[in-house]
Amino acid sequence: MTHIYDTIILGGGPAGLSAALYAGRGKLDTLLIEKATYGGQVATTFEVDNYPGTDIGITGPELSEKMRKQAAAFGTNFIKEDIIDVQLDEKIKVIKTAKGEYQAKTVIIATGAEPKMVGFKGEKELRGRGVSYCATCDADFYTDFPIAVIGGGDSALQEALYLTKFASKVTIIHRRQGFRAAQYLVDKAKANEKIEFILDSVVEEATEEKGLLTGLRLKNVLTGEQSDLQVEGVFVFVGYKPISDLFQGKIKMNEFGEIITDVYMRTDVPGVFAAGDIRETTIRQVVTAAADGAVAAISCEKYLGEAE
Repeated sequence: MTHIYDTIILGGGPAGLSAALYAGRGKLDTLLIEKATYGGQVATTFEVDNYPGTDIGITGPELSEKMRKQAAAFGTNFIKEDIIDVQLDEKIKVIKTAKGEYQAKTVIIATGAEPKMVGFKGEKELRGRGVSYCATCDADFYTDFPIAVIGGGDSALQEALYLTKFASKVTIIHRRQGFRAAQYLVDKAKANEKIEFILDSVVEEATEEKGLLTGLRLKNVLTGEQSDLQVEGVFVFVGYKPISDLFQGKIKMNEFGEIITDVYMRTDVPGVFAAGDIRETTIRQVVTAAADGAVAAISCEKYLGEAE
């Protein structure tokens, strides 16, 4: 007889791990499925200084592992498999992976988001060969070399500051004069002698030699003037897109592919909840994702109680 879980959580980032903790504490028979690294985006963050109760300087991987261990201590089951299909419209939900099939009375979707590409010529071809989306993953490769960072939000400036620990110079390229980032980060970046700025500009093309990035061709959006910047690497931080293709046509989303929920994390499909960066929300931080996960699990427990 097929085992039916109380809830299956899709994704092991802060939202999924928080949901797993609360579901476990609520004595729900819980399975969390993650295809890659526990922690999601936070696992690729060097330092997490804005999560309440943690030590200043705690790394993303350290925080992620603490969250996973805490959820496991309350009984959550973990597996690493790639989800290939979901059936959510029946009373018993079915999750299909490359290795098997799992069933549950409820599902919490916490698959998160992934970095957006800028779209300049050569970006896709040179990914991993000079184009990166993860500073903590790749910074060490550029020790004592000049690099560039594309973006103007919190992530772009935070990672640019981190990259100064490795690179000889970091050039921040932003299409406007103003920044979306918090002012203290802008001030900190401007005060760093290793950081330079090229504003009102976009990257049109990456230059390469023997399959490795050698520089960037830039265009000033106000004057149309083109220029070349010699760098060994470029880090792209221009936002994220929800990982929601699997749920297209099966659940209500907005025009950006974000799942729409109410304040209880309920979707338009009974027994299906969404939490974290996958859902339509105005703030995307570790603390808000964790809060979403807690709300989703508590709502899930209530749903199961009412169903009985």
